[in-house]
Amino acid sequence: MTRTGRLFAVLVVLGLSACDSTSQARTPSVPTGAPGSTVSVDLDGRPFRLHIPTGYVAGTKVPLVVALHGFTSNAAEAESYFKLTGESDRRGFLYAMPDGTRDSRGDQFWDATDACCGFYADDVDDSGYLHRLIGAVKSAYSVDPDRVAFIGHSNGGFMAYRMACDHAAEISAIVSLAGAMTDDPARCTPSRPVSVLQIHGTADATISFTGGANGTHPYPSAAAGLDVWRRVDGCGDAPTSAAPLDLDSSLTGAETTVTSYRTGCRAGTRVELWAIAGGGHVPALTAHFPTRVVDFLLSR
Repeated sequence: MTRTGRLFAVLVVLGLSACDSTSQARTPSVPTGAPGSTVSVDLDGRPFRLHIPTGYVAGTKVPLVVALHGFTSNAAEAESYFKLTGESDRRGFLYAMPDGTRDSRGDQFWDATDACCGFYADDVDDSGYLHRLIGAVKSAYSVDPDRVAFIGHSNGGFMAYRMACDHAAEISAIVSLAGAMTDDPARCTPSRPVSVLQIHGTADATISFTGGANGTHPYPSAAAGLDVWRRVDGCGDAPTSAAPLDLDSSLTGAETTVTSYRTGCRAGTRVELWAIAGGGHVPALTAHFPTRVVDFLLSR
């Protein structure tokens, strides 16, 4: 074989190897864990943890909830904050806990919007990665396609909004705690209604309740973001009255006001704002928090 022929053969082999690698990344081998266990799933070289609820029975469709950590945090810290594993066992939903991408400083982030938080890295497709995560879990477990939900804190809240914008056809509800959606309406064109809950401290000095900017990149207020989703979901202008909640243990009494839009919302969706009066960026969540947010996530 000539030198040119050998070089062509090598390139063909390398090309086939790359195709095989890509195929394997798109169709990961998802371990089947026993009910009550937590397994690690390698997806695109970025493993995520998946908790299988104690009462899980193959063939019986159950909800899937995905938790997203904040900027510089990680999945383990997010779970220690949200404390949803117990709710997974009690309520019977699959619970995924992925990690974001590491930037050049070594900080983990989600590339959600210009305002947050891919400040030191380019060419990251976290929206695609999390979409593939949903597919990976569906490939090995019985997932109810009408109850796939995301919850995120801070940068994770931004990313939850991004997922609702990009992949509404597969997502039923999101909860954003101290996050915000994109400031550019053209970047959010959901294909169907999604239930949206924004939880935000009115004294948040990191992601302002009234809107702000990270550098030159603005983000909308909590109310403005919800206005977008009220229009998407077709909800009426008049909110439904609801009792205040006690979500922050560092504040006295039921400090959180609830503004709920349910009338006229399409496909059984609703849009809500839980405003923590005097609350900061990382509220000291009460023991009631996991139950209340899961009530919302699974309500559709």
